Amino acid sequence: MVLCPECETNLDVEEEEVDEGEIVSCPECGTDFEVVTTSPLELKAVEAGYVEEEAEVEAEDGDDS
Repeated sequence: MVLCPECETNLDVEEEEVDEGEIVSCPECGTDFEVVTTSPLELKAVEAGYVEEEAEVEAEDGDDS
């Protein structure tokens, strides 16, 4: 069990179920967190726009075909 660093809500995330770099969201406050390490499970708040920028980069990489 891991608590949201922002609002202390149970995020219901297990170390075995996530990978480093994965994004998890708090259902209560809506804050997105990146999984920094899985053992022990450590989360870091994602800056606004980070997820969108990552998706744009992946889309650009796919357009080179």
